[in-house]
Amino acid sequence: MRWELVKVCLAVTAMVVVAFAVPFGLVIQEMASDRAFSNAERQAASIGPTLSITADPAQLRRAVESTQMGAARRMAVHVPAVGDSPSVDIGDGWADAHAVAETRRIGRATTVPLAGGGSALLQPTALGSGDIAVVEIFVPESEVSNGVATAWMVLAGVGAALIVGSVAVADRLGVRLVRPAERLADTARQLGEGRLGARVPEPQDGPKELRWAAVAFNSMADQVVELLANERELAADLSHRLRTPLTVLRLNAASLGDGPAAEQTRSAVEQLEREVDTIIRTARQQRPAPALGGAGAGCDVSEVIRDRMAFWSALAEDEGREVRLAGVGRTVRIPVARPELAAALDALLGNVFRHTPEGTPFAVDVHDGQDAVIVLVSDAGPGITDPDAALRRGNDGGRDGSTGLGLDIARRVAESTGGDVRLGRSVLGGTEVRVWIALDGRDRPAAEGAGARRGRRKRRGDRSGRSN
Repeated sequence: MRWELVKVCLAVTAMVVVAFAVPFGLVIQEMASDRAFSNAERQAASIGPTLSITADPAQLRRAVESTQMGAARRMAVHVPAVGDSPSVDIGDGWADAHAVAETRRIGRATTVPLAGGGSALLQPTALGSGDIAVVEIFVPESEVSNGVATAWMVLAGVGAALIVGSVAVADRLGVRLVRPAERLADTARQLGEGRLGARVPEPQDGPKELRWAAVAFNSMADQVVELLANERELAADLSHRLRTPLTVLRLNAASLGDGPAAEQTRSAVEQLEREVDTIIRTARQQRPAPALGGAGAGCDVSEVIRDRMAFWSALAEDEGREVRLAGVGRTVRIPVARPELAAALDALLGNVFRHTPEGTPFAVDVHDGQDAVIVLVSDAGPGITDPDAALRRGNDGGRDGSTGLGLDIARRVAESTGGDVRLGRSVLGGTEVRVWIALDGRDRPAAEGAGARRGRRKRRGDRSGRSN
């Protein structure tokens, strides 16, 4: 593109130079010729007064030699025969007799090109007797073209300077155009190669259309990343929701006793569980998507907890777990869609059944505040050794085959409202997962505002631990 712009400017400037320099050079050449012949006409006219007075050859010769052209031996006078006097030629003539006779006949000045180079100006002049004499002035070629070569060289130099200048300007303009375009093309190539974090630095120079293109490209790239991340999150979340029935199947398969059928069932459940874990890990390899939920979404947290506990209570009874509910006796609305909250609760309760021994009691509490609703899931198990590491998003290095996504699902639900998730030691002696769901993120204290939440998310991105 840069070279194409240079070639265009080169062609345009060359055409402009030719269009103006060539006619101007021809005009200068014509002016030099006119100047030479005008000077010759003036020199021929200077002998006219003498011819009008006398036709004596001796006097005419002295008069011719006294002129500039005569002294330079470039003037000749052709006097016709007058009465008994014969025709006289004073000086060395260059034109032939026919040209002289023709000039005398037509009565006006003529120019005769000479074979040896140069031209002869023939100027008719009247004598005192009424006859016509012809004054001949030799005009050499050097005088006709005097200064023309210099003028052509000046024009050529000016034209070359204009062309070089236009190429330099075009090159600089090309750089301003090409560099932003190259950055845009390079970033598009990187994005096409799978580097989703590639963005175009907004150019400070160049045309505004390229700046708009850079902004539009970055916006498009953000949308692509967001869509891909949302798809992966959706795939991972849907796969993770399969963990709940898988947990039930695994526990039921464990109670089938011995036998080939029971062993095959347990083997199939384990294989299915491994496949689900593989899907989850694969789907979560990229950057996280924005938090789920949105404007207009909402549900009754108490009703959702009661519904999910009705499902999990049967399994808890089979394993001899004591379950305690608190704060779910009244309606508590939160800005979270029911499926998302149910998925988060299933993930947290699934962690309890998966990572604590049978018979371990657990509790679910709801605390309704003015600006937030807190859901506490507590157990009396062994607890989490490194709570900070357990909050790492999509951690695949947890214990017991953990995919590291259970707490992540709950955290995404909380952060969709401006809240967060924290881990601690419960009053039962085990793990306490606190899900803070903000009712209005703008009403939260400054210390718990968006900046603090972003800081926590950044710190969590550098940690590793276990969750499911």
